[in-house]
Amino acid sequence: MTGLVDIAVENDAAANRFVARVDGQTAELQYERFPDRIVLVHTEVPAALRGRGIADKLAHTALEYARAEHLRVVPRCPFVAAYLRRHPEYQDLLLHTP
Repeated sequence: MTGLVDIAVENDAAANRFVARVDGQTAELQYERFPDRIVLVHTEVPAALRGRGIADKLAHTALEYARAEHLRVVPRCPFVAAYLRRHPEYQDLLLHTP
């Protein structure tokens, strides 16, 4: 996890989102969970928190969760799709459709 900010990210499964609370604000990565896959829908980081690596930490945590749960990943969120392009170690998680 070298290079990622030291911020705790929690899986708020009841709300279908990973959250990081920093300086009284909440950043989140929303998802839809299915038995065999997770669709990563949208990443939102408040303007005051941008540029601190929080979105990267959210994406990393979501992808590690998918790996641990043996889920395929559908990156609907443009940020997560770009993160996956920069991190080939997660390519095996992608759900490839015909």
